Amino acid sequence: MANNEGVFSELFNAAGNSAQNLADNVLDGASNVTSVAQTYANLCVSIATGAATTALKLIQDVASGVSSGINPKQ
Repeated sequence: MANNEGVFSELFNAAGNSAQNLADNVLDGASNVTSVAQTYANLCVSIATGAATTALKLIQDVASGVSSGINPKQ
């Protein structure tokens, strides 16, 4: 008489391993999406900060130019 417990046990283990692998792959994919989103957000913040810094520098330079035009150095 064959040992059917071994066949069913292997079947359940194979199905369980496949389900676990699928779950692991979904979680890895979600982690990668989160990582890409975080990188993109950091890039956007860097660009915005750089643009704001450049704009402030431009305003300071213009103000300095206007001020020196109004009040020339003696």
